[in-house]
Amino acid sequence: MKKFLLMILLLSLPLSGCAGNNQNADEAELLNQTNPHPRVQQIKAGSNNPNGQDVLPSETAHGNHTIDSIGFLEPIDPNAAVSEVNKVGKHLSYVAFFSYRANPDGSLIPLNDEEALSATRKSGSTPMMVVTNFSEGNFSPDIAHTIFTDKAASKRFIQGVIQTMKDKGYEALNIDFEHIRAEDRELYNGFLETILPQVREAGFTVSTALAPKTSDEQSGPWHGAHDYKRHGELADFVILMTYEWGWSGGPPMAVSPIPQVRQVIDYAASVIPREKIVMGSPLYGYDWTLPYVEGGEFAKRIAPQDAADLAVKEGVTVQFDNESQAPFFNYTDDNNQKHVVWFENEQSAQAKFNLIKEYGLRGVAYWVLGEPFPQNWTILEDQFTIRKHNQ
Repeated sequence: MKKFLLMILLLSLPLSGCAGNNQNADEAELLNQTNPHPRVQQIKAGSNNPNGQDVLPSETAHGNHTIDSIGFLEPIDPNAAVSEVNKVGKHLSYVAFFSYRANPDGSLIPLNDEEALSATRKSGSTPMMVVTNFSEGNFSPDIAHTIFTDKAASKRFIQGVIQTMKDKGYEALNIDFEHIRAEDRELYNGFLETILPQVREAGFTVSTALAPKTSDEQSGPWHGAHDYKRHGELADFVILMTYEWGWSGGPPMAVSPIPQVRQVIDYAASVIPREKIVMGSPLYGYDWTLPYVEGGEFAKRIAPQDAADLAVKEGVTVQFDNESQAPFFNYTDDNNQKHVVWFENEQSAQAKFNLIKEYGLRGVAYWVLGEPFPQNWTILEDQFTIRKHNQ
């Protein structure tokens, strides 16, 4: 399999590198900011492959790397969710069901997850329950604050989480509270100090999701309330949301550029044990209409396989940005409108796997399942042993 994979990668069409464009200070600062509303635009309400540059053998050094792999799943359509789990569940340690949403009174809005849960167990993956403060199209700081401060709501929430996990057969919990007010940081820590030991005592693995910070001083409505050090002390592991630098409402760029991801991992590893750090990775890219205008038309999300197919259909050359370690291409649509597409391919996946090996991280978490990227799973299995907690 290893020789076969290398042959495929070496025979793939080499792509031309991109040095990038010069930008003024304001533009550079803009490009270093992640999506201020991560996941929000993505959360649902109801052939020929252009490859990256040739992969050197040293980049795919094989060893006994055993990791956790996590795939977030939105089971909006039960049949589609089951189909996706059947396709990729065997490659995952956990299938993370996104999400059970908190009401202000602490009750939970449930998921239609029974069929996908059954498929998850059959795949040998561990079902993970994800709880959020998502409400009416965005993450709600008010709901989070109420859960943190109202004792009755907090108690109802914790009891509901544990009971749901027992009733549904979940074996792990991920707390993904976002857009918490920066001044509620200690309240969030206190809430975690209450809920995580109780969930763990009930026999479940516990984790949290963290915004991509590069220092503890980073504040604001997304980063400020996420205390890396304290989460690392309290949780069995944390998931870094290391994506959305390139996002639907922002300027065209790689979704998960390696230099920015490395900065986040550097900070995380300085305050959290590396064996507790799971790096986030996107299973999608974006198709921007050009010229980009701030506040203008949002880019469309595109699956890696669909992006590769689109490049072939349009007869354009996929290029590779050596700095961000990500592929992109330009094309002109039938209306003579110019586009640029940044996406993921074998080469960008390899760059992320190299970070996992270099830092000795616990593993990788994919947002979001349902976006075809078959090459990713082939490379993942070739280079890592995926930990299965139920076997």
